[in-house]
Amino acid sequence: MQQISSAATPHLVRTLNANRLLQYAWDTEAFTATDAIQETGLTRSTVLSVCADLVERGWLHELDDARAAGQYSLGRPARRYAFRADAGAFVGVDSGQHRVTARITDLRGTELARMSREIRGALDTAPDRLLMTESTVDAALAAAAVTADAVLAIVLGVPAPTDADGASPEGADGFWPRMNPGFAEKFAHRGWRVIVENDANLAAIAEGAVGAGVGFSSFVSLLAGERFGMGIIADGMLVRGAHGAAGELHLLDYVQGVGSADGLARLARTWAGEARAAGLLAGTALETASEAEDVFAAAQAGDTEALVITARLALLLARVCVVIGGMLDAESIIIGGAVAPAAAALLDATALHLAEFSHGPAPALIASPLGGDAVGLGAIYRGLALVRSDPLAFALATS
Repeated sequence: MQQISSAATPHLVRTLNANRLLQYAWDTEAFTATDAIQETGLTRSTVLSVCADLVERGWLHELDDARAAGQYSLGRPARRYAFRADAGAFVGVDSGQHRVTARITDLRGTELARMSREIRGALDTAPDRLLMTESTVDAALAAAAVTADAVLAIVLGVPAPTDADGASPEGADGFWPRMNPGFAEKFAHRGWRVIVENDANLAAIAEGAVGAGVGFSSFVSLLAGERFGMGIIADGMLVRGAHGAAGELHLLDYVQGVGSADGLARLARTWAGEARAAGLLAGTALETASEAEDVFAAAQAGDTEALVITARLALLLARVCVVIGGMLDAESIIIGGAVAPAAAALLDATALHLAEFSHGPAPALIASPLGGDAVGLGAIYRGLALVRSDPLAFALATS
């Protein structure tokens, strides 16, 4: 690696050199100037000068020298430095249809605290959703003992398309504005960098970073709980579309045998309710059950009516996946969301239907190992990528 040319302006040279060294420090533990020289290609004088500047700004701290640390005993002791992961924080929010979860992490993405609250009934209005999300974030910050001025960025995942400014369109039924009731403007008033992103897009980011998408250059993350929504990774890049709606699946309203974007969890509850009303569940494990997970558990135990429901779900999911696979030529479709662990039992039957329906190679179906954490994790990784792209544009509260 070559040092930045001196033909550039001195300020630009210093900034580029500082960014290069900071990226190295971010991914390593304690290091000496010699270590940094070998990894960055910078000169010793540049490394020492940049390290001093980053210490002053709060990004690094100087440790005991190598002799004091017991690494060697002869010669002049080398200075040792380490990245300050505690110098700032990220906030990642999964603002789902029925639950809002906020997590706080340090600058390496290590979770410090998490807070979650239900959104039900009368509270499911745009103003109440906004207030509850704010209070959940504040409670998580308090639990993490992180002050508001330490937050560098907040990323919020919502079940709605979002544009570059974090706003969602009106839509036909008012659902999208209720799910995203002005989050970008509200949190920007705190002086934080704010990103509001579609939840399936964030789930796709998480799958590519630490989930079932690792090693795949092109895949789809299909959130399948209350509503179907997909995040698309093509050639390693997130596909958002002109208005942020590339992963919206309202087209399922027109797919024979599907008919709506209702997801597996909602359909499992609905179909169990219909069977109960028809008197089919008397004396079964589902007679008083109310959650989708109960349906899947009963099917695993061999309950006849639960098996009927899960067979219907497997067929419907195959129809959804053949549409996605046919449009996108996806290498794999990762079934995600909180329902993923329970729905994993559907995938063998779904794959059989999918092979029958597909005109070409069928995409592989994989249950997400991240489950209900995917959106929140994706929010953290998105915030981390934002700050790492230009870290010196952010002022640390400790500097």
